[in-house]
Amino acid sequence: METVARITIRCFVLGMALLLLWFFLCVLAGDQIYETHAKWFDLTKHEVAVIHYSGMMFTKILVLLFFLLPYIACKMYGYRQPQS
Repeated sequence: METVARITIRCFVLGMALLLLWFFLCVLAGDQIYETHAKWFDLTKHEVAVIHYSGMMFTKILVLLFFLLPYIACKMYGYRQPQS
């Protein structure tokens, strides 16, 4: 169970790092991102922002659901088991 806990916490940290990178790219290079997507898909700046923020929200929910909650469950289960 400890192995699963270590794997899920690493995946959680990597998922949050991905979200931070995505956020900073949107903040620092937002105009370049918009220009690239506008050429390809004919989107407004607002639509590009909504797509990115929705994607970040969806990714954050998935990271919390699939990595943080199992980590917490593994840790709670580990506290109840007698240590050998």
